[in-house]
Amino acid sequence: MNPARRATATAVVLAASGALLSAVSPSASAAVSCASPVYQRQFYANTSFSGTPKKTDCDSAVAEKWGTGAPATGLPKDNFGVRWTVTRDFGSGGPFALPVSAQDGIRVYLDGTRKVDLWKNVSTTQTKTVNVTIPSGKHTLRVDFVNWTGAANVSFAYTPRTTADVDKVKPLVPAGASVTYDAATGRAKVSWSKSKEMDLAGYRVYRRLKGSPYEAAPLVRTTATSYTDSTLPVTGETYYYEVRAYDKAGNESTGTADLPVTTADRTAPGAPAGLEITDASEQNGLRLGWSAQPGAVSYRVYRATSANGTYTRLGTATDTSYQDATAAVRTTYYYQVTAVDAAGNESARSAALDGTRRDDTPPPPVTGLTATPTDYGFELAWDPNPAPDLYRYSVYTGRILSDGGDRVCSASETAWLMPDQTSYRYETTPDGEERCFFVEAVDDSWNSRYRQTGEADVVVATELGTPPAEDGTEPASEGGTEPASAGGPVTPAA
Repeated sequence: MNPARRATATAVVLAASGALLSAVSPSASAAVSCASPVYQRQFYANTSFSGTPKKTDCDSAVAEKWGTGAPATGLPKDNFGVRWTVTRDFGSGGPFALPVSAQDGIRVYLDGTRKVDLWKNVSTTQTKTVNVTIPSGKHTLRVDFVNWTGAANVSFAYTPRTTADVDKVKPLVPAGASVTYDAATGRAKVSWSKSKEMDLAGYRVYRRLKGSPYEAAPLVRTTATSYTDSTLPVTGETYYYEVRAYDKAGNESTGTADLPVTTADRTAPGAPAGLEITDASEQNGLRLGWSAQPGAVSYRVYRATSANGTYTRLGTATDTSYQDATAAVRTTYYYQVTAVDAAGNESARSAALDGTRRDDTPPPPVTGLTATPTDYGFELAWDPNPAPDLYRYSVYTGRILSDGGDRVCSASETAWLMPDQTSYRYETTPDGEERCFFVEAVDDSWNSRYRQTGEADVVVATELGTPPAEDGTEPASEGGTEPASAGGPVTPAA
């Protein structure tokens, strides 16, 4: 026999000083309350269940073998009745089996409707199983047992029928579903209330990215009422969870309402690609360009003075270019670029790219140029040019042309001279013709004023007179020199 459990209470009264004065117990006739799914059990000294029960207690199961003795103190060994009653939640309900055995009589009621009736005095145990469909929700089962004479035994159970061909009822949606997210660990904990399904096999948790459907396979199967997802990507995107219950027949419930989680974003964009120098002029500095990186809201530019040197953050760009105005002319630098997203995640660095800011400043003009006519042509001389990066001198020689009243020096590059040379012998047949000259200083970046502006300081000189003819005839005129300004301003031809 399952031991009886009596509900009792104790009233304790304390004096003002805190000393215990007395303890009073209530009467044994106080109502007994049994928590579902425990049965309330009542013993009667008759087979009609009339009058006040002789005893009331709680019983976890209907399974007794009293034999020929009395079932409880104060009861007869024959002609007594015992009633078990329980009200419980059957979840989604479904097909159940009600197996019974008894000696003598047993009746089973579901919500007051009789489902089993073996009500007769027998000398051996009688058995029977009845299949019923119990609706969803709360229902009351009542078992009445009587013993008229002889031995007494009784058993009863209600068990779900869980074969797939019989049970077609889906479990109820799990209740109380919620989700919490720990941004520090990037984990989401999904919790729900324990299902009331009697044939529950477990729960399935599903996850999906916002805008995408749930996968056919669950994220996890569990018999617990919570799950901590440690595989959630930390990309700053929103994911949804739902929980479904499934029973032993394989039926799966509808999912809970979507449980959203917006993750912390700790995933950096990809490293920028396509890094190139788009401008290396002295005027603008070194300008870098690269391809846009998905998810990036800004870019950080780093610079070093050697490929494997220490890269220092130079600045930030909100588009795909950056101008380094601090780069020294004629100095090679190495650059790397990273992408940064809205959460501040920084990508790996791009491959290094080197660049050198050009020297676009030409040397100062050559000064002191003179052209002295000789019997073999001209002797050119000029002042040394102070440019520290002087690479060479370019000597231009030509003739004076008229262009709509303007005097133009149509010259070509005649000689290249080392930077330590400041004179040049230009040999030609002196015939008294007016000639023009200019000398350009060129630095080692190939800058020169004439190349950049088309301007030059032109010197004009006249050759010596025509030499005597072979027959000894004197020339028609004498040659000589003229100042550079003779005949008006002269400009070099374009």
